[in-house]
Amino acid sequence: MRLTHTSRILLLTASGWAALSGAALAQTTPQTPVPEDTARLEDVIVTGTPFGVTDRASLLAVEVLGAEQLAVAPAATLGDLVNGLPGVRSSSFAPGASRPVIRGLSGPRVQVLTNGLGLIDASSVSPDHQVAVDPAEASRIEIVRGPSTLVFGGSAIGGVVNIIDERVPTTRAENGLDGHVSTQLSSIDNGRGGGASLKTNLGPLVFTIDGYTHQSEDYGISGPAMSQRLADALSVPRPWASTVVNSASAIDQLGAGLSWVGDAGYFGGSVKTTNSTYGTVAEPDVTIQLEQTRYDVRGEHTLGTPWFDKVRLGAAYADYTHTEFEGADTGTVFFSNGYEGRLELIQRPRNGWQGVIGGQLLDRDFDAAGAEAYVPRTTTREHGLYTVQRLDRDAWGIEGGIRFDSHRVDSPLVDRSFDNVSASAGLFVRPSRPLFLGLTIARNARAPSEVELFADGAHVATAAYEHGDPTFDSEVATSIEATMHYASGPLTADLHVYTAHYDGFIDLRPTGVDDVDSGLPIFDYVQTKADFRGFEAEASYDLWVDGDRSLTLSGTADMVRAQTDFGPAARIPPWSAGAQLAWSSRRVDAGVEVRHVGAQDRVTAFELPTDSYTMVNLTGALHPFADHNVTVFGELHNLTNVEAREHASFLKDIAPLPGRNLRVGVTYRF
Repeated sequence: MRLTHTSRILLLTASGWAALSGAALAQTTPQTPVPEDTARLEDVIVTGTPFGVTDRASLLAVEVLGAEQLAVAPAATLGDLVNGLPGVRSSSFAPGASRPVIRGLSGPRVQVLTNGLGLIDASSVSPDHQVAVDPAEASRIEIVRGPSTLVFGGSAIGGVVNIIDERVPTTRAENGLDGHVSTQLSSIDNGRGGGASLKTNLGPLVFTIDGYTHQSEDYGISGPAMSQRLADALSVPRPWASTVVNSASAIDQLGAGLSWVGDAGYFGGSVKTTNSTYGTVAEPDVTIQLEQTRYDVRGEHTLGTPWFDKVRLGAAYADYTHTEFEGADTGTVFFSNGYEGRLELIQRPRNGWQGVIGGQLLDRDFDAAGAEAYVPRTTTREHGLYTVQRLDRDAWGIEGGIRFDSHRVDSPLVDRSFDNVSASAGLFVRPSRPLFLGLTIARNARAPSEVELFADGAHVATAAYEHGDPTFDSEVATSIEATMHYASGPLTADLHVYTAHYDGFIDLRPTGVDDVDSGLPIFDYVQTKADFRGFEAEASYDLWVDGDRSLTLSGTADMVRAQTDFGPAARIPPWSAGAQLAWSSRRVDAGVEVRHVGAQDRVTAFELPTDSYTMVNLTGALHPFADHNVTVFGELHNLTNVEAREHASFLKDIAPLPGRNLRVGVTYRF
């Protein structure tokens, strides 16, 4: 019945959209001039500000990975791909399961999206659950740090990672046909993979097809898998190991899309299948198989009315299964299926005023069966209404928004409802054209997740018997963030300084008692107060420029501190700083990066400190042809083969980061 109901919703949505499209196409309203700040498409940020704002005029803390960067990026899970960006780390649970950690927050506080819609998977339920998306499919990835992302609701209280693709075509193919083919190899895990995409015009229709595959074996390390600190705590010697056992992974993804693309906009749909198998590392004989089929509908049309410029639609349905195998036997199986939709009206820009009014709905069923089914069957329904408005008077401006959410979680134990209000307000000034200064205050509310409410059972991935609390209230964060952008001549710089106070922060704390049956320590989810504060800084300077040749020095630094009523929050990344020297020319690109990650000794009673490390990485790319269609690239990661551990990982004391790794590949774009 759920699939039938969803199919009817999609059919009605498509029918209504078709009628709206016909009305829009019947109009002959002149196109609105593009504001100066949104003229360069490569610099326009759409995550969190659907009307588009350039990165140099955004109050949000944003990082962007564009098509050129993604073309030579490692074949990695999402968390590992974005790890090391300012304020961003990876949960590093295993090569097959790594989620982004933003400003020390992860899980249900960091929203991972595809084209602005949730993944409808179970990746936020547990750190050993893979995100049901391969970054290789992305044409662009936007990472928004901080809670001022009202468009996406409470699940984005820590930040957003939005994977933007062209599977539903939004533009026509240049010269009738375009696409790419890529392949790469890596030494540390005998990794091999590749992918291809194709977009072609069929009259007024545009068709896409893409596929990606990647396989790797257990990855190599520079020394013992067990940390010295854990060995000392257990009073055992460190056993030597050349690899991290049960860290192999494989993923295959296939997708296709079809759109009508016209002068007034586009409307289309796509389907994608994801199949992944990977080892958990936490248990030497447990592997996980993930399967998801996802259907998307997207559209955008120019309205040309006095008040509204465009209307934009996104909807998705997904069916997800996650099976844990204990050897050859089936263990626990997790199921997630449901739909999410978003409809937005983009206001017509006038006198520096831009805005969006939108609505979002979510309906998701989650269930689990097996020995580790520690969360009961739940149905989550969420409805949200929001608006974000911005007035830019060049020398100064204001930005603000408000969102109302109705969130309901039903289970066999109890049904819970949460009505939340989130809001933000910001002020910015430009004392001079190169300098942008901003200050934002925000209040964001998040409803507890199904795990935080209803967990009751052994969870081997976290080595704990977890116990939720169905009486929890919403988690509320009040934050203040200062922003600085500077761009003049050879120098560009960005700085974000923030503080966030959480009322009702949901934390997992030990009780000091072991579960009789499993022998695991019992951890209770509790609500407490918490304070997060920190900064992120980055800058680059062109040391030498001559035509298309340049030598650039850049640097980054970040830090986050988090304190709860029980002491330091768990798994908070330490400070880090890095510098990169990059050479760029028409034929050859090359770079050397040195990144230092500090020690973390501000820990809770149940976690061990982590030592500092310094990593050196070399990169290079060759463009053998004048049109840059072919790129041959290479990377030597962890040149000095240091032992490095990610403090944000549950497995940091038994699974260090990979040792020295050589990665080579070729990308052809046409």
